[in-house]
Amino acid sequence: MPGSRAATAAAVAAPTSTSTSTPTPTSTSTPAPSAAPAALLSPAFAALVLALLMGLQPVTTDLMLPALPALAADLHAPMAPVQLTMAALILAFGLAQLVWGPLADRVGRRPVLLAGLALYVAASAGAALAGNVLAVVAWRALQGAGMSAAVVCARAMVRDLYEPHEGAMVMARALTGLGLLAIISPTLGGVLVANFGWRAAVVAMGVTGAALTTFIALRLPETARFQRPAATHLRPLLRQLGATLRHPGFRAWTALVSCSYGGLFIFLAGSGFVLIGVLGLAPGWAGLVMSSCSITYIGGTLLCRRWIPRLGLAGAVGRAGWFSLAAGAAMFMLAATDSRSVVAVMLPVWLYALGHGVHMPCGQAGAVGPFPKAAGLSSALAGFVTAAVAFGIGLWLGRSLDGTVRPFALGMGSAALLTALVAWTLVRRDGERVQVAPVAA
Repeated sequence: MPGSRAATAAAVAAPTSTSTSTPTPTSTSTPAPSAAPAALLSPAFAALVLALLMGLQPVTTDLMLPALPALAADLHAPMAPVQLTMAALILAFGLAQLVWGPLADRVGRRPVLLAGLALYVAASAGAALAGNVLAVVAWRALQGAGMSAAVVCARAMVRDLYEPHEGAMVMARALTGLGLLAIISPTLGGVLVANFGWRAAVVAMGVTGAALTTFIALRLPETARFQRPAATHLRPLLRQLGATLRHPGFRAWTALVSCSYGGLFIFLAGSGFVLIGVLGLAPGWAGLVMSSCSITYIGGTLLCRRWIPRLGLAGAVGRAGWFSLAAGAAMFMLAATDSRSVVAVMLPVWLYALGHGVHMPCGQAGAVGPFPKAAGLSSALAGFVTAAVAFGIGLWLGRSLDGTVRPFALGMGSAALLTALVAWTLVRRDGERVQVAPVAA
């Protein structure tokens, strides 16, 4: 694991470009640098913080996976609105990032984190007490809005502290920890649902959020090196949005993350119905099977940490594209046969997760790499695009699940092939364009 306290301090004090591309013009806006207590963070502690913040997302989604069939039965709700509890979470998660991101560039990461986590805890309590499925949908949307503050600030913190290649290494280390949370979450969710009902899974989310809020309040210093008072002003914000969207590296990495997460979201939203409803597994066993996906995901993050120093970001995701391609081919075979075996369903999922463990740390670090002075906004915009894709997939999946494995397999197979295609085209061409971009005045 590269990096040390000294290296971190140096990265904070003097970010440099790693690209040989033509330099971009110097910005006419000069945000004032803030104090940098983040220089005191070790890479190991930074990875722990990132894992906990980004781990709130799998806790919020994976704890609910075994609970969806029980929620439908308890509230007498059809499949479409039950699926909307996941889709609304993701839509609000994406939209709220467009608010939290610029705000984090203006006031810093800590205030945004604490406000978002407080909203998350309150929304978890509301969802646990909801009396009908539409109320659950509304509270889950607020959960997504609160959760987005944690994720958008976590990605921005990577750029606060590190240059893109080192940031991807730290992100991979953090996502290894996230994978451990993702192993625990569906298993714990299955146990809670089997013994106490679906509401217990939501209560566990609230307890997790409260513990994380306390940890952040007590242990995490501010990491933002720049605070931009104009970050939330309309004209500079629109200019920065345009500059970010025009950057070819941002587009390439965001496309990769969106395709890869889109396939994972099909697993998150559909695996409970496939494993429990189609294959007939009990919720506890289904949660255990879902957790196995995270084991191969962790393997992918370990491969990522090994490949980046040798191959670079684009080279690492290009190699991982072969896992995605194999997963897509296996998913299309599953759709053609409609096999009702756990191994037949999960084997391509495991291959998919292996590639996803490489694509995500590289993609998330690459998307914010060119924007050290607008990391909150670039993180938010990439997250919004990814969440919008997942929301659309969730709407399609809710209408397509038909008591077979075919919609599930066709959706994940298509996402896998698109991920490989983006890795071998857009990312190969533009992924290493990480020169520092100017901040819009």
